[in-house]
Amino acid sequence: MDVEHLRWFVAVAEREHVTAAAAELHVSQPALSRAVARLEAQVGVPLFERHGRSLRLNRYGATYRAHIERALNELDLARLELADETAADRGTVALAFGPTFGTWLAPQLLGTYRATRPDVRFHLLEGSSGAMRTWLSDGEVDLILTSPRPAGREFAWATLLREQLLLAVPSGHRLAGRRQIRLREVADEPFVALKAGFATRALADELCSRAGFEPKIAVESQDPTTVRSLVAAGLGLALVPAPHSTGPELPSSITYLSVRDQRASRTIGMSWVAARYQSPATEHFRRFVLERGSQITRC
Repeated sequence: MDVEHLRWFVAVAEREHVTAAAAELHVSQPALSRAVARLEAQVGVPLFERHGRSLRLNRYGATYRAHIERALNELDLARLELADETAADRGTVALAFGPTFGTWLAPQLLGTYRATRPDVRFHLLEGSSGAMRTWLSDGEVDLILTSPRPAGREFAWATLLREQLLLAVPSGHRLAGRRQIRLREVADEPFVALKAGFATRALADELCSRAGFEPKIAVESQDPTTVRSLVAAGLGLALVPAPHSTGPELPSSITYLSVRDQRASRTIGMSWVAARYQSPATEHFRRFVLERGSQITRC
């Protein structure tokens, strides 16, 4: 059933005359008559009472018209909503990011971008690297801010910056006076860590493994800020990114030591599905981040 023919049906019902409706629709009168006849054949009942070229809806036609007008109205609203959702200056961008980016990277990028495109809306999700990869693959989000690069040929990637991992120790700890350390020196210490599934946890476990030990995890958390607070409370040490001044208030009773082990850093970037359509709003934000993201995050 052709949507355009449904619109023709409504026009005939309004004009009650095939010739007048054909002129308004800029179609031939025979084409319009055939379309109405096909529609009646499809629904299985006559919709008009005919008097020459004049047509008047019968009771079946009146019922059908009411439903068709509601359906056409919904289709028009959907079209307008999609136009609004995808417009470059007022559309919606679905973005996901890891929990360690929620206090600085995402707010900095979104805040700077919204200063230039205030009508663009963002649908935000926060989760583990595995969850974000699933959301991106399934089309639930358009873009993700993540570390490391997600595995899979479908995912495009652009590096934004590299960030060192530091060893956080309570200020009263025996190592608090040090500036640098090798991880093998803390092989017997208890650790505080993010739960398994988060990329920072996987990187920390890998660094400890290369240093020759498996970390003794005293307590786990899903919140990076909670991890630091637990360190400050003396529950253990933690491998964490450097604190960012734009984040929430962080515990002051922590000392951060530079880790001399190789690869004690993470690469942060943006990923998307290369073969998938991106709305103008999403594409504009993606280009903005790729062109200016590294500068914004250094501010």
